[in-house]
Amino acid sequence: MATLKERIDADLKDAMRAKDELKLTVVRMLKSAVKYKEVEGEAKVLDDAGVIGVITTLVKQRRDSAAEFKAAGRPELAEKEEKEIAVLQTYLPAQLDAGQLAEAVKGCILEAGAKTLKDLGAVMKVASAKLKGQAEGKAISEEVKAQLSRLA
Repeated sequence: MATLKERIDADLKDAMRAKDELKLTVVRMLKSAVKYKEVEGEAKVLDDAGVIGVITTLVKQRRDSAAEFKAAGRPELAEKEEKEIAVLQTYLPAQLDAGQLAEAVKGCILEAGAKTLKDLGAVMKVASAKLKGQAEGKAISEEVKAQLSRLA
């Protein structure tokens, strides 16, 4: 199976051939972000996990931008950001639904031995590592807080 970077390269060529401007722009931006991360960090070549980290960051940036555009009364720009998110999410692993996330967080709480909301940091450390790319940090954090507050 091809690596994520090879898939991105292939998709870039396909988008050029198909003259798909949105996908072409997003994949170029993604390739650039991956290359930048390789140059700035210690890792000279990112593995799939590193690329997923870059994609997750880009998705979060787009979500924040879309929210800002909506708040500023610019729905056309928010819609563009949403379309870019959709393209980027094709490279991420399948996202967990609410039930799966709750079960995963329950396991992380048990693993961390958490008893109260004060143990949030320990649980988040375990949960973030286990669920990287499968759920957004904000969703993980909200679920951890909800479950820990029920324990107390």
